[in-house]
Amino acid sequence: MAERAIALAQETFDIEAAAIQGLKARTGESFAQAVALVLKIKGRVVVMGMGKSGHIGRKIAATLASTGTPAMFVHPAEASHGDLGMITASDLVLAISNSGESQEMAAILPVLKRLGAPLIAMTGNGASTMAKHADLWLDTAVSKEACPLNLAPTASTTAQLALGDALAVALLDARGFRAEDFARSHPGGALGRKLLTHVSDVMRSGAAVPKVAPHASFSELMREMSAKGLGAAAVVDSDDRVLGIFTDGDLRRLVEQGADLRSTTAQQVMHGGPSTIGVHALAVDAADLMERKRITSVLVLDEEGRLCGAINSNDLMRAKVI
Repeated sequence: MAERAIALAQETFDIEAAAIQGLKARTGESFAQAVALVLKIKGRVVVMGMGKSGHIGRKIAATLASTGTPAMFVHPAEASHGDLGMITASDLVLAISNSGESQEMAAILPVLKRLGAPLIAMTGNGASTMAKHADLWLDTAVSKEACPLNLAPTASTTAQLALGDALAVALLDARGFRAEDFARSHPGGALGRKLLTHVSDVMRSGAAVPKVAPHASFSELMREMSAKGLGAAAVVDSDDRVLGIFTDGDLRRLVEQGADLRSTTAQQVMHGGPSTIGVHALAVDAADLMERKRITSVLVLDEEGRLCGAINSNDLMRAKVI
């Protein structure tokens, strides 16, 4: 039983891979025309399909919508009972059906024609009713289903899904859709947090920023570090220009060396050239800087190069940037 299950799984992969490769060989001018037609419309792409094709259609609509092409799914059966009112002449209908003879779709094709919304048929049958009514036909034919009975939609739905993804990718490229655009439609996801969260959103500012003057005593320096809890303190001049930084690591190294710190000043124990980042930078850039430099905190500078904040790895973790 185990051997047969594995063999069927592997055969399924082979059949579905062959279906996609066949799709690749047939994708040409009609696909390019479909992309151009979608780009030209002023409304939305209305995806429709029954049964398994409907499930694929919902996913295609969601992918289009999240990659810069306004889209929605309308169930063909519900369309006959009022939901056709969702579709306007400014929209484009992407109808999906392996046979192209879905009764529910056939019932509304004349209405769509009268409405004037362009129709793209994604079907495996170019001679079907749906393909004949369409402005464009995208061929999703497969030689056989992965189902041993050659009945359950398997390879055919894989082909539909792959073609829908290809359409979304071509459209996002044509629109110049960027990672930042994707993040704006996914603000709750990890990518959204990384591309929409700026340093200014999560940094410590004002009195929470540990800083001392260069002539501050070592004890003053330590009190400032302890009070602010950053694990470091900036040494700044009277104009808040950063001269250097002193960290917990610096303290450990000085103690190990047996240095007498009682009479030292902040300027004497600091090290110059600390890592800094601009206030308007992305928080993920601060995380990358910390990783590259193998440090846990970064000083934040305003547009004029003055110290205006500080950020550490804990701040980034709380914001779920890392």
